[in-house]
Amino acid sequence: MKQCPECGEKIVGRIDKKFCSDACRNSYNNKFNKDTKNLIRNTNNRLRKNYRILEALNPEQKTKTSRAKLIEKGFDFNYFTSIYTTKKGTVYYFVYDQGYLPLEGDYFALVKREN
Repeated sequence: MKQCPECGEKIVGRIDKKFCSDACRNSYNNKFNKDTKNLIRNTNNRLRKNYRILEALNPEQKTKTSRAKLIEKGFDFNYFTSIYTTKKGTVYYFVYDQGYLPLEGDYFALVKREN
């Protein structure tokens, strides 16, 4: 007889069954994936916050703002989803479809990528 890896109970039922119940399966998988899920959850939360900030500051799809204003709202420059480099070598940082371009003097051009 096989034993449940979570609680040690005997497994009754299908021959390929790994857990005695859905509760044990869920508990085991939650413990197993806990660290990975926290990392992903925290990263997604930071990306979501950055996206909301860019979207709020850029209602016209193209504008300019200061580094101070972005930082004041809690923007984290370490989290973005992609980098786009133009043929001229200009580097845009994107959080999904909302992007920013560092300009001179601690200013940023905010843009929205069109589909």
